[in-house]
Order: sequence, then C-alpha cells, then structure tokens
Amino acid sequence: WLAFDRVIKLAQACNCGAEQDIARWRKIRAQIQREVCERGYNSAKKSFTQYYGSDALDASLLIMPLISFLPATDPRVVGTVEAIKRELMQDGFVLRYLPEQENVDGLPGTEGVFLPCSFWLADALYLIGRKKEARELFERLLEIQNDLGLLSEEYSPKSKRQLGNFPQAFSHVSLVNAALLLSDQHPEIG
Repeated sequence: WLAFDRVIKLAQACNCGAEQDIARWRKIRAQIQREVCERGYNSAKKSFTQYYGSDALDASLLIMPLISFLPATDPRVVGTVEAIKRELMQDGFVLRYLPEQENVDGLPGTEGVFLPCSFWLADALYLIGRKKEARELFERLLEIQNDLGLLSEEYSPKSKRQLGNFPQAFSHVSLVNAALLLSDQHPEIG
C-alpha cells in the first residue's frame, strides 16, 4: 500500500504525465487497503493483527496512522493502539510482538522492548488526542539514552540496559520523528 501511495504522490508532484499509471496505481492501492481492512482486522479483538487470521499483535501496526493508511481517529486504529498498550506494553515500553505466541521470526529466546515501536506508540497516542500520555512515554524513552544521547535497538527495563544493535539509527529516526510530531513541528501537521 505504502509503495503505491508514495509513487502516486511522487508522480503527481513531478507532473510527468503519468495519469493512466496513477489511475491504475490508485485502484491497486484501494484494493490493498480494502483487503487489509477486511482480512487483517480482528473484530473480536477490535484490532488489526500481525497477519491475516491471527490473534497476535505486532507493534509495527502503530505505523498505520503515521503513514495515513487510515486516519488516527478511525475506531480500528484506536482499538489497535489500545490492544497494543494492553498486550505488548512491558514496564512502560513496547515489545514488537510476543515471540512465544506465534514464533514468526523463528528466533529462540526472548526480546527486549523495541525502542522504535515505543516511539511509534507515542506518535499514535498523540495523533488520537492523548497528548499528555504521548509526552510521558516520550520523556520515559529519553531517560534511557546513554550519556551521549544514543539509543540501541532494544532495552531491558528489568536490567536497565540497552540491548541489540548499538547505536541504532532506526531508534534515532523514530525519536526525531516523535519529537517533531509532539512539538507540533512535523511537516504533516504544522
């Protein structure tokens, strides 16, 4: 969906005479969105899920309102944010998913909380109007930076140690995007 959405915007911005392609890409984008909304949403959980037919959650679903797949105020998005908070929060941060639930990555062992997803939750909370909660989470994330302001990929709230790839650009990009959004300076909103 995102690839089609962005190529449509790019083709429109460059005014390169791709009207027929744009029309075709719009149809494909709409078809993908329709399928994801029909097959990827679990009405019993009131949430989108990790994959079609699953009950498992994946915090990457928090990106949906950030890329404008659906409006942040859509009840399905709000329900997904709530479900992720309920099932994937650990000690105030967000797990990417529960590896023991579906074992989709095939990797043994446990995971730390995933810092980019924790920033995405702050973004999503902000977009659904829960600005105070978003800022509290953002500030909690800032507190775990090392003395140079660097972040890893994951964090262990129990041992208070950064885990995984370090420093992690993905975490820092997510931090910058959240800082812009929460400060009302993000190009999409201000």
